[in-house]
Amino acid sequence: MMALGFAEIPFFSITALVADAAVKAAQVRLLGIETTGNENLLIRLEGDIAAVQSALAVAEARSAALGASAIVHCLAKPDDGLAGLIHFPNAQNPLYGGRDQFLPGDFPPAPHKIMSQKPEALGILETQGLTAILEATDAMLKSANVTLVGKEKIGAAYVTVIVKGDVAAVTAAIEAGAKAVGPLGKLIAAHVIARPHDDLAALLPK
Repeated sequence: MMALGFAEIPFFSITALVADAAVKAAQVRLLGIETTGNENLLIRLEGDIAAVQSALAVAEARSAALGASAIVHCLAKPDDGLAGLIHFPNAQNPLYGGRDQFLPGDFPPAPHKIMSQKPEALGILETQGLTAILEATDAMLKSANVTLVGKEKIGAAYVTVIVKGDVAAVTAAIEAGAKAVGPLGKLIAAHVIARPHDDLAALLPK
């Protein structure tokens, strides 16, 4: 029987980094990331008990290193009736226009697409304020050879923009974007994931 692991963490930018670290640390599967209606999100993991516990320990430590608190819990023997709360269809939230959850199947690869042998880095920048994120995104795209992956909203004007490219370009873009936020809004986080885990990459637009 597979155990379930949960880690509830504030802000999508930080949650993405924590999820990446957790799935890299142990043989667990990232089932999805669920919004909660405020700045917090819930990472859902699956694996054997020892692997889930190990992944959650890494999630808690990574959260703390990023200045965020995490609520973590392992369900060693989940009841079969819980499945409906773990696996359910996605939807767009009508209040803020973002997804209710981020699922690995949301953006399947295109048929016959040739996969790049060199994984691209991801840059994740989150603000509270739409004007700020637009200014930051413009600065990122102008400052380096990066591609805009997409924009994610979790409500309360928290918006994350994701770019991709080689590590140097993404790093330069994120630095420029963070500086551009200025007085236009609140910078929540600006980070680079050099080699994102496949489970995390599958949650995001290609």
